[in-house]
Amino acid sequence: MKQGTHPAWHETPVRCMTCGTTWTTGSTVESLTVEICSNCHPFYTGEQRIVDTEGRVDKFMKRLQQRDEIRTTLDRSEEERTPLDLPITELDIGIRYTNILEDSGIKIVADVLDRLGDEDDENSILAIQGIGRKVVSDMKKSLRSRGYQLSN
Repeated sequence: MKQGTHPAWHETPVRCMTCGTTWTTGSTVESLTVEICSNCHPFYTGEQRIVDTEGRVDKFMKRLQQRDEIRTTLDRSEEERTPLDLPITELDIGIRYTNILEDSGIKIVADVLDRLGDEDDENSILAIQGIGRKVVSDMKKSLRSRGYQLSN
């Protein structure tokens, strides 16, 4: 074995930053610190404890609060909107069919209801390139589930 090629071996103390436990191991560095150890980790202890490192829990809770505020403002805006002004994107028929209908001038539920009144009007939607009976059927199901009255 060549002299001077291998690093020095030390009895290294390891310190846990969460609970303060220390133990000794062998290493090439003189001291080690770990964030969490088997004495304080919930998997080993069976306890649920939140270890907040650098405010991560606070950041997460703040993001949740912002999300809830956005949801309440969206819910308020939906309550203020009249049902006929509902955009056709809310019908969940797929983005492809939504884009085709919007290109044809059908942008809100009122436009769809105007065209779905009679069987002749239904054919005016079917005449649009790319729209078939399945899409019309899906639109009718979605409208009925939202409380709109449709014929047939």
